[in-house]
Amino acid sequence: MSAYGHQEQKEMVKDTIYRACLNLDEQKWDNWIGQCDEDFEYSVKTYSPEVRKDLTYLILRHKDLKPYFDLLPKHNTDHSPIRRHASVYSVDVAEDGKSAEAVTSFLITQEMYDGINAPLDSGENRLFVVGKYHDKFTIDGATATFADRETRIFTRRLDKGSHWVF
Repeated sequence: MSAYGHQEQKEMVKDTIYRACLNLDEQKWDNWIGQCDEDFEYSVKTYSPEVRKDLTYLILRHKDLKPYFDLLPKHNTDHSPIRRHASVYSVDVAEDGKSAEAVTSFLITQEMYDGINAPLDSGENRLFVVGKYHDKFTIDGATATFADRETRIFTRRLDKGSHWVF
C-alpha cells in the first residue's frame, strides 16, 4: 500500500494516540486502559551506551494495568502534573487495513509546585522525559486500539514520579 492509502485508518490511529496522551495527562487511567486490546503489552526501554544494550524499566500487560494504577497513589511521588507533547511521525497501515504501526516523538514536561496546595500556575515547567512511542494497533471498523506500545526513552536520569506511565 502506498504511503497515501488508508487515510481514514491513519487518522483513527493518530486520534487514538493523541487521546491516549490526554487520558494519561488527566490521569484517566480507565479511559486509557479502554483504548488497549486485551492482549496489550506496554514497555519502557532505553539504550545504555555503558553496557551497549537495551535496559528495560517496565513491562506491563493489559491485566496488570488496573492494579498498577490503583497502587500509584500509594507511592512516594511528586504530585506535580506531567503533560505529554506528542508529534506523530509515521503511521503505516497493513494492506488489509486491520492493523497499523506508528512512531510518535514525545516530550513530557513537569510543572513544579511551589507548595503542597499551590495553584497550577505557580510553578516553573521543566523537561521531564524525551522519547518515542513505537505503537502497534488493531483496527476494527471505526476503532483503532493499542495492541502494543514500546516506549523508548532517551532520558536516563529519572526523578521521583518516574513510575508514572510515560
